[in-house]
Amino acid sequence: MHYFRKGGLSVQSSKWSQIILNVIMIIFSLMCLLPFWLLFSASITDDMEIIKNGYSFLPKEITFSAYSYIFSGSLDIMHSYGVTFLVTIIGTVTGLTLSAMLAYPLSRAEMPFKNGLAFFVFFTMLFNGGLVPTYLLYTQVFHIKNTIWALIIPSLLMNAFYIILMRTFFATSIPKALIESAQIDGAKEWRIFFRIVLPLSTPVLGTVGLFYTLTYWNDWNNGLIYITESRLYSLQNLLYRILQDIQFLQTSTQINGKGDELAANIPLASMRMAIACIGVVPLLAVFPFFQRFFVKGLTIGSVKG
Repeated sequence: MHYFRKGGLSVQSSKWSQIILNVIMIIFSLMCLLPFWLLFSASITDDMEIIKNGYSFLPKEITFSAYSYIFSGSLDIMHSYGVTFLVTIIGTVTGLTLSAMLAYPLSRAEMPFKNGLAFFVFFTMLFNGGLVPTYLLYTQVFHIKNTIWALIIPSLLMNAFYIILMRTFFATSIPKALIESAQIDGAKEWRIFFRIVLPLSTPVLGTVGLFYTLTYWNDWNNGLIYITESRLYSLQNLLYRILQDIQFLQTSTQINGKGDELAANIPLASMRMAIACIGVVPLLAVFPFFQRFFVKGLTIGSVKG
């Protein structure tokens, strides 16, 4: 009788613990969403209200003037979205492929000169050539200025951290006996890599793929340095230049002392928030598809119980 009472108390205690943990996680999740709600709320708030009362979660006067101004050149926005999607897809797929093809040989103990190659990969985490030599290399040797490749290649040259992450996964999570068995059956290295290793590596591929996606989607620096033609502006570059133009107009109006009604009525504060919303919404839509791989990828190298 005492045993069953003790077991019942244990089950009840476990149930209450689970409920408390669920409530805590729900509260924490809502707290993580609050900054995004504040961002959207500020983007539909009148500029004068922001200046007087600051940012608030519930705007008193709702206005979409910031979005109207941004999408007044809707063809430019849609074109920039297309450029960004194209660059992100090509860059993510190509970068992921190159990183995996370098990380897999580094994970094999029998590869010759493995330590030397691993040193060169690690060296790039500590030092780089600097902005001026890099610019001269890409513009005068590779001639990628004002081409779509200027938005892809500079970020494509494989982040060393991604390679080390994938190498660790290949070395610890792919059974060596499976590779040896395939070799005994006559499979070549290319077949082993594409038919055995990659299908078993979806967690790390999803994780690194998400990192590449975020890098290419949020990149504005390459466009600022290598792109001067408007037809090649990515979304981030176009939004950045819109914001710069607005600030220039308002500054010129203040200096010249002329009442330029157009510049004075541009909602600068809400415009900044609207630009951030436009840039982040596609990422919020894509993240759930990567989430399960990302969670598994975080456990790479962990100790198994």
